[in-house]
Amino acid sequence: MKTTTGQAGAAPAETLEYPFDHPPATGEVVEVAPGILWTRIPLPFRLDHVNIYLIEDGDGWAVLDTGISDKPTRAVWEQLFSGPLAGRKLTRLIVTHYHPDHIGLAGWLCERFGVPLLTSQTSYLGCLTISLSPGSMEAKPFRDFYLRHGMAEETATLVSTHGHGYLRMVTPLPMTFMRLVAGDELKLGGRRYEVLSGDGHAPEQIMLYRPEDKVFLAADQVLAKITPNVSVWAAEPEGDPLGLYIRSLNAIRDRIPTDALVLPGHQLPFYGVHTRCSELIEHHEERCAMIADACAQGPKSVAELVPFIFARKLDPHQLSFAFSEVHAHVNYMLRKGELAWEDLSAAKLRAVYVAA
Repeated sequence: MKTTTGQAGAAPAETLEYPFDHPPATGEVVEVAPGILWTRIPLPFRLDHVNIYLIEDGDGWAVLDTGISDKPTRAVWEQLFSGPLAGRKLTRLIVTHYHPDHIGLAGWLCERFGVPLLTSQTSYLGCLTISLSPGSMEAKPFRDFYLRHGMAEETATLVSTHGHGYLRMVTPLPMTFMRLVAGDELKLGGRRYEVLSGDGHAPEQIMLYRPEDKVFLAADQVLAKITPNVSVWAAEPEGDPLGLYIRSLNAIRDRIPTDALVLPGHQLPFYGVHTRCSELIEHHEERCAMIADACAQGPKSVAELVPFIFARKLDPHQLSFAFSEVHAHVNYMLRKGELAWEDLSAAKLRAVYVAA
């Protein structure tokens, strides 16, 4: 889901412009554009924060994303409510996608303040499924998915239990929501926001673009110094999330002007969205080349390919993302005819490089 394995893209620090050299302290806010406040919520992961934006909406604030559901996150929100947000109400909650660090406290915030939830249908239903069946990823078919792609039995057991604890960090969603669809238009604080959506990192991830002053709330689709996790999951073993992600990056380059201010879901706001989209595409092409080189030496399962991409030691949480991200590259290359499975009838599949 959300947390990346910490891999950087191609030299972003030298190619992007950062209008803010440091983030707001926990419990504080910074105005990053007219009518938009930026705050941060800590996360207990390697990627240790999520950006939250508060968009002026009449006599209150529309909130974009929430953080995970745990006591420390609630405490930060309480600090905000009694501090910089005191005296103004919340008007609505907009959630960009269904990963717990973005939707985890949606139910709590909506119930406490009586505000509606606005998100994509995919995000709502995806989170609802996780909320109603948080242990589903531990089912035998999902564990067998890891085994079939070369993961050791003990590791598969760890990944399918401890590796998905992150999915439980959500509160039950409201029973109703307002659906956001690409092409919609939102009016917030008298300003017009175009609704965009992207795929690859999360299906139907919502982004907002304010054309009057070129402000792009990019969620996790475009981050400055790391690549968003793009993964194949057991429920859709033949999916092509990387192909969808690259398609979405190209769509962003077509719609968002190069001098737009990017307000991402993690790390610092930046200018240079076209450059960053190109760097992210190049980064994934480099990973595909690494996989091709590894498979040219001999057939490899997805699990055997993980160390070629992620050299450092990974805990079960990180390994679940690394495995699924490598699988995304394998499926992308299979679609392009650059890899083939060694034996589709085998108990365990191994990818074989196909020379052009």
